[in-house]
Amino acid sequence: MQFKAFRVSGEGLNQGKLVHLDLDELSQGQVVIETRYSSVNYKDALAVTGQGKILRGFPRNAGIDVAGVVYSSQHPSFHIGDEVLVTGCGLGEIHDGGFAEYVRVPAEWIVPLPSGLSMREAMIYGTAGFTAGICLHRLLLNDQTPDKGPMLVTGASGGVGSLAVAMLAKLGFEVWALSGKADAKDYLLDLGAKEVIQPADLNLGKRPLESIRFGGAIDNVGGELLEGVLRHVNLWGNVASVGLAGGASFHNTVMPFILRGVSILGISSTNCPMQLRREIWGKLAGAWRPKDLEAFVTASIPLEEVENASHRLLERRSRGRTLVVMGAGAQL
Repeated sequence: MQFKAFRVSGEGLNQGKLVHLDLDELSQGQVVIETRYSSVNYKDALAVTGQGKILRGFPRNAGIDVAGVVYSSQHPSFHIGDEVLVTGCGLGEIHDGGFAEYVRVPAEWIVPLPSGLSMREAMIYGTAGFTAGICLHRLLLNDQTPDKGPMLVTGASGGVGSLAVAMLAKLGFEVWALSGKADAKDYLLDLGAKEVIQPADLNLGKRPLESIRFGGAIDNVGGELLEGVLRHVNLWGNVASVGLAGGASFHNTVMPFILRGVSILGISSTNCPMQLRREIWGKLAGAWRPKDLEAFVTASIPLEEVENASHRLLERRSRGRTLVVMGAGAQL
């Protein structure tokens, strides 16, 4: 049996293309999933275009997310027809990923689809929503409360950012959404943001400590922006550090930490422990679920359009979530 996959043959630009594979060409694992949905994340876009060293080992199918139906299983926990999902864990990096009509994975990577969540909805979340969920988990665990002040979400029009805006608002936080895209304002206000601001409006200052403006933050940008935001966080507030779109380097004083008790919470979704992974997916299906997940879908594409969608994302011409739709019964 042959099936379609977006396969990257080596490092560098223009190394990926749509191919036909056999099951025995896939990475090893106990469970074969017939894909229904995947999604395009920032990491996927880097892998597909060759603009980032995401894939390790070639050739490799890209795609760090997949939701689908068990096609075959050599593990007692999973049976033919089970609806399941996988995000991270090395999928689409060290292991053939979700941009393929079939995916074979180790059983320990698989999350059974939570009750109340469809496969499509699981991929509207995807790694982006799951990462936002880890942010919420760690913030709440470290006593982030609405009374500390507004939560700033940077990179708010992206996948992680937009889902974080909606989930924070649902939990009663006042949310300030920071986005460099002027046309994203109405979108972010509809998701629950109270204020939508552009980077030029922040005026973060340069002193070791500045006036308190935020209760905490979810930061997708890193670099100088993260440094500046920390100077404005309230006593015992938290900043969840998610991304590095603005740079990986970090230079700051310890003043926010030792004088205001501010914490930086590192967020790593790829290697999240399975027990916590399942707990967070349960909350995404229930208490943390935004009122309209479809509102986050700005494009729904077939596998053939993955490369174009990846370029749009890297060129900052997309927002929200891009779904990749495959298989019988999947909804474009």
